[in-house]
Amino acid sequence: MTVVIIIAGALFGAGALASLWRIIRGPSALDRIIASDVLIATAMCALGAEMAVNRHTDTLPVLLVLALFTVVGSVSVARFMSARDDT
Repeated sequence: MTVVIIIAGALFGAGALASLWRIIRGPSALDRIIASDVLIATAMCALGAEMAVNRHTDTLPVLLVLALFTVVGSVSVARFMSARDDT
């Protein structure tokens, strides 16, 4: 079981580093915003995996708040970009 945990942690870390790279090097603002959504989703998956491994639900409110912020942020950026394209 520890091998699976190590592999999952390495994959979560690689995904987080790749999204950080895209946030830093992204050619456009939309690339950076999508990369930040991917980074938050990766963090949420890592928290969910940690909860499954340790068999607790203590960080469930953190997951809900992260999901709320991600949805609100994505919707607000989409509305801003659509309003910017109209002019």
